[in-house]
Amino acid sequence: MDHIYKKVELVGSSENSIEEAIENAIARADQTLKNLGWFEVVETRGHLQDGKVVHYQVTIKVGFTLDGTT
Repeated sequence: MDHIYKKVELVGSSENSIEEAIENAIARADQTLKNLGWFEVVETRGHLQDGKVVHYQVTIKVGFTLDGTT
């Protein structure tokens, strides 16, 4: 069979790190999407308060194989 994939865009957030923001988005997606296979970071941004980073947001695209394909 052909490999057929779908991509969805997600925004993960964290008060601790960019990596944790990515992991939070993927962990949540894994609860409802099957066959997750890869991700790509599209955008990174954050919130500043008193000259310090207090919150990270990372936009990612997550790819997964559609059911019935290999």
